[in-house]
Amino acid sequence: VQLQASGGGLVQAGGSLRLSCVVSGRTFRPGAMAWFRQGPGKEREFVAGIKWGSGSPTYTDSVKGRFTISRDNAKNTVYLQMNSLKPEDTAVYTCAAIRGGNPILSTIWNMRAYDYWGQGTLVTVSS
Repeated sequence: VQLQASGGGLVQAGGSLRLSCVVSGRTFRPGAMAWFRQGPGKEREFVAGIKWGSGSPTYTDSVKGRFTISRDNAKNTVYLQMNSLKPEDTAVYTCAAIRGGNPILSTIWNMRAYDYWGQGTLVTVSS
């Protein structure tokens, strides 16, 4: 199983970007997928997650109302639409997947629960 993230780049404050993460490999149905990020000099943090079956999303407070996570079951792809970007959103964004099951929210927020990780994609927001 491989996760391939794309869509990062340089954008001005107030702008938008859409990240994509494609899951490939053997037949795989995640229980949940999420985006994490690690900014300069910061620890990795949870950004947004989604239950694969129901599509129910969850967000960290700092991105609520600005970011939207979604998934396309047919394409095995999860997206992160990021609007009203701020300089503090600058980070390497990484997608991750939990193998199977129906994880609860506390599990989705816990990076140690994730079985598969993609490579990061850099998002830089200039002021």
